[in-house]
Amino acid sequence: MDPTTDNAAHSGDPAAAARASLEALRAEIAKAVVGQDPAVTGLAVALLCRGHVLLEGVPGVAKTLLVRTLAAALDLDTKRVQFTPDLMPSDVTGSLVYDARTSEFSFQPGPVFTNLLLADEINRTPPKTQASLLEAMEERQVTVDGTPRPLPDPFLVAATQNPVEYEGTYPLPEAQLDRFLLKLTIPLPSRQDEIDVLTRHTEGFNPQDLHAAGVRPVATAADLETARAAVAKTTVSPEITAYVVDICRATRESPSLSLGVSPRGATALLSTARAWAWLTGRDYVIPDDVKALALPTLRHRVQLRPEAEMEGVTTDSVINAILTHVPVPR
Repeated sequence: MDPTTDNAAHSGDPAAAARASLEALRAEIAKAVVGQDPAVTGLAVALLCRGHVLLEGVPGVAKTLLVRTLAAALDLDTKRVQFTPDLMPSDVTGSLVYDARTSEFSFQPGPVFTNLLLADEINRTPPKTQASLLEAMEERQVTVDGTPRPLPDPFLVAATQNPVEYEGTYPLPEAQLDRFLLKLTIPLPSRQDEIDVLTRHTEGFNPQDLHAAGVRPVATAADLETARAAVAKTTVSPEITAYVVDICRATRESPSLSLGVSPRGATALLSTARAWAWLTGRDYVIPDDVKALALPTLRHRVQLRPEAEMEGVTTDSVINAILTHVPVPR
């Protein structure tokens, strides 16, 4: 057991032990993935908020490896689906199969019936198959032949996608984007990080064998449940609530945006700020918590006007400008 986890467990504080387990995730993931701390933090926040994560980056920046390593560091059931142009919705959700011996149809669950679903390259499959995840992500159930079938708890979709300008991609519809709690961008590594990656490979690191890299489970479903209960007790002042609302309303009034953040997006920002506050050791939310999670929580919930996009404006730059101008509560 990780020393910090062990100390927290013996302190008699279940919430502290759960926080230590989630902090230990960072060390475990670092055994296989170099330098992606913001993405690791985002995944931890999503676990606390029961939310889903969209990871975007060019091919070859360890998006899939990051999620696979997270799965190995959690004592949870995980499955992976490689999204391709010929993938059918039933390949994800499951289907009714006829049994000739009994002359009856039985339900064969698809890979979505798991705790952590890695939806790899989700935007390489047509919208019909993308939509097969809508009910699962929002209602946490799958309806087949009129019968709703609940998914396990916890349930998290971690989807990877290549930037939409890459050949062979199908942009995710707004309705599905809004169901992702966070959109995390995975940048190219720094020079030193890239040197570290190559050094690990020359020393025998095999990304297909995470067990050999020393990655082991350090957090359980019980840890997540305890942590979520603690996050739910994190205090949010009326001033912070108003600050979140003002930020989201400002996106609806921005001349650079054709679509602003919905009330569901405002709720998501408040949830992620609470989770971040708890992860950093506080039982109350401050404005910096809101600012820290604004970009990953809101960037996929807004749309640029075509003229702004042609001028080189990005959603991140618009949100950063809004954070600069919206008055911060004291």
